Amino acid sequence: MQELQGPERALQVPGVRLRRAVRCFFVGEVALQYRILPEGTEVDLEKLERDLKKALPEGAMMRAAEKRAVAFGLNALHVLVVMDDKKGGAEQVEAALSGVGGVQSVEIVEMGLL
Repeated sequence: MQELQGPERALQVPGVRLRRAVRCFFVGEVALQYRILPEGTEVDLEKLERDLKKALPEGAMMRAAEKRAVAFGLNALHVLVVMDDKKGGAEQVEAALSGVGGVQSVEIVEMGLL
């Protein structure tokens, strides 16, 4: 068996025996981009953005928000949410965003690992 260089300790693979404690860590983060359509043209998108940020579940953070034209004066809000990569996380965020007043629909546009 070949020794590792540096502060790492040797790891024997046949019996998988570790000579020190293994730290717990999460696998990574996932970026979720949502398109949020307001109930109408009279909805204040800046206030809606603040309300969406407050409604996010614990561990999720809004990194960016952008207003994009849809049609006939209606604008959609595209938001980028970053959170730990865990099962069911996207559905929790979508449900939280859907529950905000002034939101007609929430659609996931893109999802990717960071």
